[in-house]
Amino acid sequence: MKFAFSRPTASEKERDELFGHYQSIGYDGLQLKHTQYAPFISESEKFNELWENHQGVASGLIFGGKLDDQNQQDLRDLLKFAQRVGTERIVFCHGIPRNQVTHEDIKNYAKVLSELGQEANEQYGVVLSLHHHYNQPVMHRDDFDIFFENVDESVKLTIDTAHLYKSGITDIAEVISSFKDRVDNFHMKDFAGGDWKVLGHGEINFRPIFQAINEIGYDGWISADEESGGTIIGGMEECLNHMKKGLNKLPL
Repeated sequence: MKFAFSRPTASEKERDELFGHYQSIGYDGLQLKHTQYAPFISESEKFNELWENHQGVASGLIFGGKLDDQNQQDLRDLLKFAQRVGTERIVFCHGIPRNQVTHEDIKNYAKVLSELGQEANEQYGVVLSLHHHYNQPVMHRDDFDIFFENVDESVKLTIDTAHLYKSGITDIAEVISSFKDRVDNFHMKDFAGGDWKVLGHGEINFRPIFQAINEIGYDGWISADEESGGTIIGGMEECLNHMKKGLNKLPL
């Protein structure tokens, strides 16, 4: 099992603080927001020069869009960058409101992402992982069934605890168990009162979530997705401790 951290940064100073401390705090990598890697997409050599001693710095790249022609081309360009900087997966957020989408649309999106997932895997050695979202096409529990019944096995699933909870799916452990063969990534985030919270400070009961993760024998990436607006260092430390404690990964 590998632990990653992800959070927005508002400046190069904040980005450098994030990049400069994740290893010493105990994380295996970062899952980068778009603004943190976008300036380097056409300059992968510069990215590698700046962060060559930071193992896992770009283990995951978070990318989104409407899946139109331009967005698909942008994703293909990103795959080239991902391969050059050692990225394992691109986490795709599908930026279309759920109320504009039918079940038939979800099936069609699955076909498009199937082609992209196969291309990512076969040509670049990168995994394409769908990040479900509140108010995006895969939001309700039946949306998951429809999408994964129609998408190629090359496309995996990033489970986001807070987006499930906000979407009305409170039995998060059931989703983990049902899609254990598809899950390749977790975004661990808490939620309360309409806001994202630091892990352990919201309404979500993580005990059955951690139990389900252990029960399915999961050994992939688990990323804290910290969007509460707190401090970078404090958030990294608190989230890692919460995840390791919940998963029984703290040293005895």
